[in-house]
Formats: sequence, structure tokens, C-alpha cells
Amino acid sequence: MKIHEYQAKAILARFGVPVPRGEVAFTKDEARAAAQKLGTPVVVVKAQIHAGGRGKGGGVKIAKSLDEAEAHAAKILGMRLVTPQTGAAGRVVKRVLIEEGLDIKKELYLGLLIDRATSKPVFMASAAGGMDIEEVAKTNPAAIIREQIEPATGLQPYQVRKMVFGIGLASELAGAAVPFFQALYRAFTEMDASLAEINPLVVTGAGKLVALDAKITFDDNAIARHPELRDLRDLDEEDPLEVEASKFSLNYIKLDGNVGCMVNGAGLAMATMDIIKLAGGSPANFLDVGGGASAEQVKNAFRILISDPHVKGVFINIFGGILRCDVLATGVVNAARDLAIQIPIVIRMEGTNVEEGHRILKESGLNFGVVEDMKAGAEKIVALAGRAP
Repeated sequence: MKIHEYQAKAILARFGVPVPRGEVAFTKDEARAAAQKLGTPVVVVKAQIHAGGRGKGGGVKIAKSLDEAEAHAAKILGMRLVTPQTGAAGRVVKRVLIEEGLDIKKELYLGLLIDRATSKPVFMASAAGGMDIEEVAKTNPAAIIREQIEPATGLQPYQVRKMVFGIGLASELAGAAVPFFQALYRAFTEMDASLAEINPLVVTGAGKLVALDAKITFDDNAIARHPELRDLRDLDEEDPLEVEASKFSLNYIKLDGNVGCMVNGAGLAMATMDIIKLAGGSPANFLDVGGGASAEQVKNAFRILISDPHVKGVFINIFGGILRCDVLATGVVNAARDLAIQIPIVIRMEGTNVEEGHRILKESGLNFGVVEDMKAGAEKIVALAGRAP
């Protein structure tokens, strides 16, 4: 689960990470009041969406008066902000952060995430702050320092000093960096985050380290331990089909293709998308209905799939285990009838009760394409749905 910058900063501040003073605003009048409350000669008006690169898209403006703050907020609120992370469709801005301006002397990058190769937290630090860190990692990976953390011992001061000196910070800042980095690490671990990123981490003219921007992503599987985080979820920032799928415990991620995929098991779902690409098509989604899906869940999955206007065909690829093939077939038949599905459907089933599943499909009287293996299924649905552009 992602949250907005102002929400991430509020959480970091609770753990002792220095952040600028600021206040969220939903209208231009609230923005003016927030700027007046800050009482600083310069404020920054920042669009709040779940994407980076906002400044390049015109979503971050400096204001030197209350009138300017109000005017910038009026322009940013309601705009469709397009950044490299939003795609061409962009995101509509519904709130802005009004924040005190700082005297910035240096911009750095600091990130903390889980290294899947080692299953341990890893810090990443770079002197190339305020830039596209993905591009830095691609073109100059040596500019990013990585420091792996042992969960049993936690972040050690010597590791902080190693990163501080590695990114060229003055030695006198090492003392301030240790509590800063350790506070970020505590926030990351105690809140069950999967990503905590500060870009940029700035050094002010007074020699202070401040998180000028902040991004936190939480592990969805741990939200039950932090029920207060549910109130931070902004459904407007999520794809409507993904939100709908979550209501039925379906693992769905919308993509840009035209072949809808319904699969049980994340690994098989990934393989299904790969083989569709290999056949010359393009998957429209990732959808794992789970091992214990019911006929009703299958029907809801179908409804969500065909709600995407780009879907021109559906490939069902199921290995029956806990989800038996006859249960799947019943759900597919009910969905095809109740939803009046007009697009082609290709089904490949193996596993528990597969013969009964095939009988249900055959006796339904509906025109399903039933195949014996993944390759044949992928080739058939791509041909029926039309090849990817």
C-alpha cells in the first residue's frame, strides 16, 4: 500500500526523522491559510499523487507570497499531472502540500528496502539526490552505495559513517547522520514497510539533515498489525479495477494488453503472461484467483476482467488443486451466461476433477475453446483476440 508524501512525512516525524513543517490543503483557500500559518517568506506548493517526478510535470511550485501560494494551489488542484511514473494518462491532483521553504545547500538520495536475494533490509545512498535514481542506477551504478543490514543486530553506527563518507558528506555531519539513519530504519521495520525513500535528503545552510521528500510503501500482508494505516489509503490513486478486485480477495494488476488472464498461483500467472508474449500477444492483466477460489469468486474475476474495454479475449489457465477444475468450470459457465460475455474464451485445465470440468464446459452449450497445453492456449487466444500492436 502506498501513501502520500505528507502522510509519509508525518510517520517519519513520529520516529524522529527531521522533516519540513507543512500542512495538506484540498482547496486554494486552505492552501493560503496553510501558507499564512507557516509564516515563512517562501513556501513550496507540492502536488500530492502516488508518483515521482512531480516537479518536472509542473506539480511543484515555489511561492514568495500568500497570493502566489493561493494561485499555485488553484492551478495545481484539479490538474492532470503527467510524470514518467504515471504514464500518459496522468493523475488528477486532489490535494497539495504547503511546506516551508528551506535553504538547500546539497541534495542526496537515501532509500531503504528489502533485498529479495538475501531477505534482508538494505540501505541505498547516493550523492545524486533529486534526480531519477533509476536512471542513476542504470547509467552509473557505482554512484549508489549499498549497505546490507543484519536484522538481528540492526543498523550500526559504523555502517552509517560508511555511507556518509561514501556520498561525500562532511565529517561533521556524521554525528547527525547516525540518529537520522537509525530513525528511518526504525520507522521502516516497526511499520512493516517494503520501501522507505527520501529523495532528496538535503543539507541545509545551517548544516541540518532534512527529509525534503518522502515515500513509504507498506507490506500489504502486515496491514493487519497496523489497522491505523487503512485510513491513509487513497482509493483515487489506485486503478478502479484493482480496487474492485481487492474486495473479493483477488490478486489483480491491470496492464496494457488485450488478452485477459485468469490463473491460479502467482508463478503460473507469470508464466502465462510470458507465453502470451511469446505467442505475439500482450497480457491485459495479472490475475491470481488463488488456490481456494469459489465459483462466485471466479464469476467476479470474470466480471472484472471484461470491465476492461481493452480486453478482446480471455485465457483461463488453471492447475486444479484446492481449486478443483469442476468448480472453475461451473464458475466460468455461470459467468458467461450471467454476464453475456461476447469475447472469445480459451480454457486450459489440468489437475483435480479435470474430466468433470471438461464435461461441464462441453454440456454448457457455450462456445469455449478448450486446449490441452499452455502453448496451444496462448497461440489460440492471441489469434482470436488479435495480435499486440
